[in-house]
Parts: sequence; C-alpha cells; structure tokens
Amino acid sequence: MRLVSYRADGQARYGAVVEGGVVDLVARVGDRWPTLRTAIAAGALPAVAAIVAAARPDRRLDDIELAPVVPDPDKILCVGLNYRSHASEVGRELPPHPSVFSRLHNTLLPHGGAIMRPRVSTNLDFEGELAVIIGRRCRHVPEAQALSVVAGYTCFNDASVRDFQKHSVTAGKNFPTTGPLGPWMVTADEIPDPQALRLTTRLSGTTVQDDTTDHMIYPVARIIAYLSSFTVLEAGDVIATGTPAGVGLGRDPPLWMKAGDTIEVEISGIGTLRNRIVDE
Repeated sequence: MRLVSYRADGQARYGAVVEGGVVDLVARVGDRWPTLRTAIAAGALPAVAAIVAAARPDRRLDDIELAPVVPDPDKILCVGLNYRSHASEVGRELPPHPSVFSRLHNTLLPHGGAIMRPRVSTNLDFEGELAVIIGRRCRHVPEAQALSVVAGYTCFNDASVRDFQKHSVTAGKNFPTTGPLGPWMVTADEIPDPQALRLTTRLSGTTVQDDTTDHMIYPVARIIAYLSSFTVLEAGDVIATGTPAGVGLGRDPPLWMKAGDTIEVEISGIGTLRNRIVDE
C-alpha cells in the first residue's frame, strides 16, 4: 500500500495511491484517525488496507498537492557516513557506531516541492537516501525484532549546505526546505528486506549515485536498535539511513545543485522523489 499526505480544497488530508488516483482516507476514517501519523500510531494500517481494497479513487493524483509523507513527525533522525564508499570519497574514517544527527521539521518538503538554495552559500549538495517510518512507540528494541516496528519506507534527499556543515553539522543539515521526503510511504509488508533495494540519484537527468542498500555499514535493523537505546521512538518518526558515494562534495571539481536543476531519488519498490532547485 502506498500512503500519502496531501492538501486538497485547502485542507490537510491523507490517502492511499491506487490505480486511477487517490483514495481519500480522511473522508472514510478521519473521525478515528485524522492524520497518517495517528493511523500509524493506532496500529490501523491493516484496517486501512481493507478499506482501500474495496474503495474507488476520489481524486486524480495530479489534482492534489502532496505534503511530506509524515508532515509532523516527532523526530527526524539521520545517520551519516553509512556507506563505506561515501566515507571514502569524503575522506572520513568509518564510524565505530552509527553517526547520528537530527533535522528540524521546517527542513521537510514534499515530492514536487522546491529545494531552496540559501543566499549565504552555493555549496548545496544532494544525498539520496532510504528513509524509514517508525510504526509504534518503542524503546530498547532488539536488532532481531527491529523491522517489526517499521510502518513503511520512503525516499529522502538529505540536501546539505557543505560549507556550513564544515563548522556545524546541525547548521549544514537544517536550512529550510532542504529535506524532501516522499513521494509516498510504501508499507513494510511490501518491502520485507530493506537491504535489498537499489538507490539511484539523478541530477538534471544524469545519474550521480547508483548503489544498493546491502552496502550500508549499519543496516536498518541495527540503526533502529541503536537509536532506540538512547531515545524513545514514536510512531511516525523518520529515520534517514545514509547516502552512498557520488555526492557533489566528493567530486573534483565539486558538483553543487543550482537554480533550475532537477534532482531525483529513485528507490526500487518505492518510487521516485523529484524536486527542483530554486534560489532563496
């Protein structure tokens, strides 16, 4: 099942993408679960799937304005340097534990939205990543059970302002509208093995990253176990799992995104997240 958050007729809604369009779930279950995050937290995705299976689409996908898959996560946690190839290209040692940083909510934007290159820098880089959406409140999750707390998966672009990142990871990763998330969440039942996916990033039609998630240093299950050892993970939390080689920083000369570019992150079994670049 592919689930989206979106706006239509001036209202925030969520639904399921099916052949022919989008099934409006607010119209059907909004009295119980008004947002995708509340549906996830209630463990309602199996019930939602049954409703979607018997429903016809209410709107065409082209007629809605997508939002980030989960517009209001409690936390956005990101893992850096999680592919050996990427650590090597940027001259960093392999981390002995997952290297974690966080993003602010105002960095998120949806499929089709504009990534804003800030006026204070031209060093805007791309990082295609697999993102995990947590399915229930949890703490101290054993690695062997970690995939059971996943609601689904989506695409993420951890766009980074590299010159600011040199003196502050928090600053370089938290400029507004630099974290595209989408286009939708594919539920975990459709992706039994998150380490068996291909991730491809294209900048204005040219492939710049192409790798498979089995090359992660820390797989999804281990990341969840580690994160849940120091914080409570909430339903709807977003975990970005790191990027492979090919980023602009690792090239000579560096390859930065600029106004007019289009950046795409495609992950097998999920879909393609597409955004354009504009200047602030």
